[in-house]
Amino acid sequence: MAIKVKQPPEEMTAFEEVSWFFEQAAERLDLESELREMMKQPWRELTVQVPVRMDDGRVRVFTGYRVQHNAARGPYKGGIRYHPAADLDEVRALASLMTWKTAVVDIPYGGAKGGVTFEPRELSRWEMNRLTRRYTQSIAHLIGPTRDIPAPDMGTDSQVMAWMMDAYGQLEGYNPAVVTGKPVELGGSYGREAAPGRGTVFVLGEWAKLSGVSLEGKTVAIQGFGQVGSWTARLIGSVGLRVVAVSDISGGVYNGRGLDMEGLLRHSREAKTVAGFAGGEAIGNKELLELDVDVLVPAAVESVVNRGNADRVKARIVVEAANHPMTPQADVILNQRGILVLPDILVNAGGVVVSYFEWAQNIQQFRWEEERVNQELLKVMKEATERVYQVSQDWGVGMREAAFVVGVKRVAQAIRLRGFV
Repeated sequence: MAIKVKQPPEEMTAFEEVSWFFEQAAERLDLESELREMMKQPWRELTVQVPVRMDDGRVRVFTGYRVQHNAARGPYKGGIRYHPAADLDEVRALASLMTWKTAVVDIPYGGAKGGVTFEPRELSRWEMNRLTRRYTQSIAHLIGPTRDIPAPDMGTDSQVMAWMMDAYGQLEGYNPAVVTGKPVELGGSYGREAAPGRGTVFVLGEWAKLSGVSLEGKTVAIQGFGQVGSWTARLIGSVGLRVVAVSDISGGVYNGRGLDMEGLLRHSREAKTVAGFAGGEAIGNKELLELDVDVLVPAAVESVVNRGNADRVKARIVVEAANHPMTPQADVILNQRGILVLPDILVNAGGVVVSYFEWAQNIQQFRWEEERVNQELLKVMKEATERVYQVSQDWGVGMREAAFVVGVKRVAQAIRLRGFV
């Protein structure tokens, strides 16, 4: 059933797009104007210069950011992104999304995000190490286990978190709880790497149960084959779906009968891309988004579903495993066409949930077994999905607006209880 929504402006920045979704929820909740402004704008923003000695002896100066959006519900939490498009506006938008994401799944964090503007593939391992340490030193006065806890994001991984932990420790003393997404050998949690993909599958499966929809035998296309997309592809068969297409930055592959996942994963490890896999025909990223499949999973970058292609999306369900993969204009078009959208602030929250578990384990100095991590993740994602689904049904709104209503309401209540307004 199509859902009535307001029309967004034609041109918006990334932060304006996220803020537009926030404003719809704030209006539904009838929040007072001064509270809305406090909740929409970041509480702190830092821009730093990051000079790095390159392997050839020259010095390059990079620009880094840390945006702390809101900490009413707990310490700031959010990833570090290394990417050419990681400018202040994008980092600000992602920090805002983290505020609502942590609130939707009801873990005691606020929202933050960090980034450095560059192409990681152009730097050597040692250059990345030096850049990470210098960036960490530049933001060290803002982060800490009870202040702001970074994690991996696009362009970063467990190794980068290990460097950050070490750089922070040289200034403040050893404390593994300062970052999450670390290697297990340095205090990381079992199950953290798979958590974003596992959480995606949990949400889709729970929504299907609540809606009475069978996913058995239905087809799925996944755009993006990094940490989130690859784990989603590995695990999504558990709810009955058949993966027929995947892609990454270099291209993709399609097989209507279903892809051989073991062979694809082996090819991806060896070739560093899914492109060229012999088990299907070549396909581009744009083509994948418009395939005639039952479920589409954008698991790569922002705004891939937009005003220019939303009317050509054929999937009946879009599962947002990436952060902000759909523009407000596209969201309106899909809603008008009756296409279900499971939103990013619910779907891809599995990563931050297990980051919370990792942080808790570091503080307790006690490690959980992977089985417990996955059981606890399922419990959190199940309860969050049930809550968002119920609000969607009770209020007659889409799952995205319902998720924002849940998150915004919880943050607003925390601000009131703390006496900020």
